Amino acid sequence: MDNKASRLLLVFAALSGAVTVSLGAFAAHGLKAHLPPYLLGVFETGVQYQAWHTLAIFGCAILARILPSKGVSYAALFFVAGIILFSGSLYALALTGIKWFGPITPMGGVCFIIGWVALAVAAWRSA
Repeated sequence: MDNKASRLLLVFAALSGAVTVSLGAFAAHGLKAHLPPYLLGVFETGVQYQAWHTLAIFGCAILARILPSKGVSYAALFFVAGIILFSGSLYALALTGIKWFGPITPMGGVCFIIGWVALAVAAWRSA
C-alpha cells in the first residue's frame, strides 16, 4: 500500500470515528424513545462493530507505512466492506424494520473475519 492509499484509509478511519460517535449519541438520545429495546440493541451492535473496526482500519493504515504488504491492504478493505455491510445493514434494519436487511449482516461479518485473517497472514509473512 502506498502513502496515498494509507492516507485515504486514515481519512476514512477518522471520518468513520466521527460517524460512530454521532450514531452512538443518536442511539442514546434520539432513538431510545422511538425504538423498541430489541431494535435499539441491533442499532447499538452496529455502532460497536463500527467502532472496533474503525480502530482496525486506523491500525492497518499505520501498519501499512511500517509493513507494506498486500495482506494489510486487503485487511483494511475487508474491514471497510464489513462496516458497510454489517453495521450498515443493522442500522437499516433498526431504523426501517425491513427484515430483508438481516441477511446482509452475516456477509459483513464474513468480511470482518476475512480482514482479521488477512492481517494475521500479513503479520506471519512479515520479515
